[in-house]
Amino acid sequence: MSDLLDPKNDYVFKRLFADAPLLLAALIDAIRPRAAPIARVTVKNPTIDAEELRGKYIVLDLLAEDSDGVQYDIEMQVRRYRAWSARSAYYLAKLVSGQLVAGDDYGGLKPVIGIHLLDFDLFQDPAHREQAIWCFEMRDAETPTVTLGQELQLNLIELRKADRLQRATGALAAWIALFEHWQEDQTMSQIANEPVRAALDKLKHLSADAETRRLAFVRERALRDERSLLKDAREEGREEGREEGREEGKAEALRQTAINLIRSSSLDDATIAAATGLSVTDIGDLRQQSR
Repeated sequence: MSDLLDPKNDYVFKRLFADAPLLLAALIDAIRPRAAPIARVTVKNPTIDAEELRGKYIVLDLLAEDSDGVQYDIEMQVRRYRAWSARSAYYLAKLVSGQLVAGDDYGGLKPVIGIHLLDFDLFQDPAHREQAIWCFEMRDAETPTVTLGQELQLNLIELRKADRLQRATGALAAWIALFEHWQEDQTMSQIANEPVRAALDKLKHLSADAETRRLAFVRERALRDERSLLKDAREEGREEGREEGREEGKAEALRQTAINLIRSSSLDDATIAAATGLSVTDIGDLRQQSR
C-alpha cells in the first residue's frame, strides 16, 4: 500500500472525516474513553476551499458538535510552534467565548474539547518521555481530583511517541496504527477495529483519485514553504542581531523579522509572535505601522 496518501497530511485527514461523522465519533470516543460515547456528531466546517491549500498558514481543523452541544476542535498537527501551548489555549478560548452573544447567560456555555494529533514529540524532557497520551483540564494544583467545571479540555496524542511506547490499547491503538503504519500491509491486515478498517478503505478510495492526490501535494508543498520561510526569518534575525552585537540591535532585528513576515505572508499575529519572541501586542502594533 505504498501508494496511499499520508493520513497525517491535514488535507487528507480532513477529507477522511469531514463527511464521515460515524468515523469521527469513533475517533473521538477512542481518544476520550472515560467520557460517555457520542450518540451523534455533526461537522460544522466540512468544506475545503482548494485555494486555502496554498495559504500555508491556514489550519485545516475539524469543528464538530455532538447531540449535547459539546464543541470539538480536532486537528492533525504536523508542525511545531515555539509558543505551542499558548496557541492551543488561545484557539480553545475563542471557541468558548464565541458561543455567547450580548445578553447571553454564562450558564449556556457548552464544553469545548480540543483533540490534537501531533506528528512530533511535544514533551521531550526525560521525565516525560514515557507518556504520549495527555488530557489537560482546569484542576486544582493541590487536589487534582477537583476540577473547575468542564468548559475546557485539551487532549494530545504524540503519535510517534505513542507508537514507540506501545502503551495504547483497544480502539486508540488501532487508530495510532493507521496514522503511523498506513502503508504497511501486514500491520494493517491485523487491525480488527471496524471504524479503523472503514477509514483505511476510505483512504484507499481517496488515494485512487487523481485530483485528491494533486491537492494533497499542493498542501504538502505549502507546508514545506512555510517551514522554509520561518527558518529563513529566524536565521535572518539571528544574523542581524550578531552584526549589531548589542541588545538593542537584537531587538531591532526581531522587529524587522516580524515586519518581513507581516509583509510576505498570511501568518496570524500569534504565530509571528511565537516565531520572533515578541508579544502579540507588539506584532499588532507593527502590523498597524506597516499598513
